[in-house]
Amino acid sequence: MVPFASPVSCAHSASAAKLFVQLAPRGAPSQPVLDFLVPRGHAAISTSARAFRSVSARPPPTNSNELPRAVGWRIPRGMLSGLSARPAPPPPTTVPYMSSRSYTQAVYNPQNDEDGNEMKMEITPRAAKRLSDIMTKDSNPHLALRIQVESGGCHGFQYLMSLVTLPESLPTRPAAGAQPSEHPGDGAESGEVREDDTIFTYTAEEGQESDLTAPKIILDQPSLDLLKGSKVDFTMELIGSQFKIVDNPLATSSCGCGTSFDIKI
Repeated sequence: MVPFASPVSCAHSASAAKLFVQLAPRGAPSQPVLDFLVPRGHAAISTSARAFRSVSARPPPTNSNELPRAVGWRIPRGMLSGLSARPAPPPPTTVPYMSSRSYTQAVYNPQNDEDGNEMKMEITPRAAKRLSDIMTKDSNPHLALRIQVESGGCHGFQYLMSLVTLPESLPTRPAAGAQPSEHPGDGAESGEVREDDTIFTYTAEEGQESDLTAPKIILDQPSLDLLKGSKVDFTMELIGSQFKIVDNPLATSSCGCGTSFDIKI
């Protein structure tokens, strides 16, 4: 029978213990083991991110002089140089405001209302351009748009408009005893200037002298009483193009075609 052998002991037990301590991990490495596999640009970004986290974890500085240095150190140098190299955006350009006002003058027989205020109407640039085109096409510089308001229509009052030819020279004062035309839609045949007619002309600039060759409208006093403060416009719609009265301060409602309206009583 073989006698029981005693366990073999290491002759250099102290050296083996030291070797074990040396082979044991001494803490996490400062860099991951696989950092060499990451591209160089990504490695720089990750390094900057780690630096940002380490700085963010620090308590806020007590000295105010340390704040700009700490904040500046958090931004990577490459990113800071890239931001400084970008050109500043150009300042916003401002367009000067240009007013497109038009002026309408009463060149014949201006009228005043019951309060003593002058009754005015305005010719829009579109209406003036359309009248100018018709005057040029017909070679008739004395063409005018006659406007008259009569009872009727779906809203109580209706507009009647027609193109008339005014005389080359106006009378110095309204003709005594003249009566408004009973048929204002007869075209150029009803172009006489009557006692209560008022003529408005369009001018592009304030103070500019106007004559009868400019775009113009003519209407009697009862019609002017109902249309004072309104505008004569020219519209182009699906149903057709036409002259139209817009922005009438006395009108409470109007039809879709724009030829009939109701007034405040």
